[in-house]
Amino acid sequence: MPMDNFRRHRSAKNQQPKPIDGLVRGQSRPGDAGFQFKRHTSYRPASQLQQDGLDRNNRYFSVENGSQNNDKRRSGTQSSVIASLAQPAGSSKKRHRRFLRIGKTRFALKGMIALFLISVIMGGYLFGKGYLKARQIFKGGGGAAALHENADPATLNGEGDGRVNILLLGTGGEDHDNGSYLTDTILLVSIDPIQKEAALLSIPRDFYIKTEYGSMKINAVYKIARNSHLTKNPKDKPGSEEAGFAAVEKVVETTMGVPIHYHAMVDFEGFKKAIDTVGGITIDVDDPVYEVMSIDGRKYTLNVKKGQETFDGFRALAYARSRHTSPRGDFDRSERQREMLIALKDKILSRSTLANPLKLNQLMSDFGDHVQTNLTPSEMLRLREIGSEIGGDKIQSISLVDPPNVLIGSANIGGASAQIPKAGINNYKDIHSFVRNHLKDGYLRNENATVAVFNGTDVVGLAARTAEELESYGYNISEVANSPIKDQQRTTVVNLRNGSKKYTKAYLEKRFGVSVVNSLPDSRIVPGEADFVIILGQNEQNRLQN
Repeated sequence: MPMDNFRRHRSAKNQQPKPIDGLVRGQSRPGDAGFQFKRHTSYRPASQLQQDGLDRNNRYFSVENGSQNNDKRRSGTQSSVIASLAQPAGSSKKRHRRFLRIGKTRFALKGMIALFLISVIMGGYLFGKGYLKARQIFKGGGGAAALHENADPATLNGEGDGRVNILLLGTGGEDHDNGSYLTDTILLVSIDPIQKEAALLSIPRDFYIKTEYGSMKINAVYKIARNSHLTKNPKDKPGSEEAGFAAVEKVVETTMGVPIHYHAMVDFEGFKKAIDTVGGITIDVDDPVYEVMSIDGRKYTLNVKKGQETFDGFRALAYARSRHTSPRGDFDRSERQREMLIALKDKILSRSTLANPLKLNQLMSDFGDHVQTNLTPSEMLRLREIGSEIGGDKIQSISLVDPPNVLIGSANIGGASAQIPKAGINNYKDIHSFVRNHLKDGYLRNENATVAVFNGTDVVGLAARTAEELESYGYNISEVANSPIKDQQRTTVVNLRNGSKKYTKAYLEKRFGVSVVNSLPDSRIVPGEADFVIILGQNEQNRLQN
């Protein structure tokens, strides 16, 4: 963004020469060396963006600082000095006291000038550098309607948009010796901004999936898609990165059954630097870890004991990457990575970090060269606001391998170890139900509407299958039965609550492709206490088959 987006100081019609470092030339007066103070303009934030000095268009903006009372005090001080100079000379003691007052005033003015100049220089440096780094990190392009309070139901694409889902990818980067651009860390961070809760879902790197590029382990999807794009467009590195992200997002949506709104990728170096910048992180370790490993080209022995342990960046990186000596291998590593992300989040949001502009600036530098995301700065600020209201006890960990919900298991594919759904390769039905029920749409959960499902066709089990699918999204199914109408061609959705529960209404309309009506088509249908009644038509059978 060009620098002229910074607003200039306001000036009178007959503008004086341009100000220098907050000072403006004016008429000379005794003891002032031809300069007078102009009330300076400082950059400060507005609304929810105040801590970062960005307006809603991600531009820095200024507001007038000071008050009339401050102006009066300054005018009174300066007037008293001038008045004392104009008085006839009295005794030597009186003259001495007058010159002491003048000297103190001049000293105070010089001190204010010095502080102001330091503030301008340091503030401009921090804001300028922070802005450039923000533009480098927060590239935009994602979107989650649930980030906005009281989102318009029309902006929601379907169930799941009542949360904010962020796909976090960890990679060794281009020069990593164990495979460049393999995303060995894959975490889904899901935030419910309505209930102020969050969840972390770890996806094993060896999860074997089917993609448009062929079948492979999920940690290779980004790299394969990126390289495929570069093969066709050798000079389009940004396009190759977007192709990689798009491929991973599509795979996760297909396998986990929830929408992805944003992505973020961090390499090992950025992770390590960020932890060092905040002064390390502390974790309450449940299971000790001992492993001899190679990191950054050198041998390292990781020895983490049970209990509270503090990690610097290097040791944290080793702890996050260790898996060979863990009983559950990659699954235990994913759990450790989740713990470390929570610890890092808490440290970044702590008062000692947020109140330290130099530390915040260093974090921007740490992340700037090692992080990519399609969040915008304003979206990140909104997430930080929501995240500050989510306590540690409101962050749950979701696992696909912990009893009684063991949904994936080990397999040997082509001589290599891999992870596949327990239901079979490419069968994600059970995973969808499990994940959706743990990541329930915030709006559906808040309204908690009851839904009755009636089968208006001769297709046996149609209502039960539809109800099962709706339950997987978090709908509260109150009844499943046959309708007295048996020749229903198109599905009908009835709202019995006169327009209330607007989010449930919008989701059902999108799902079944109909406009909700407010009365039952047949008096023989008994809805009970249901808020919504769905009478399935023949077209629903066609939809389920597709």
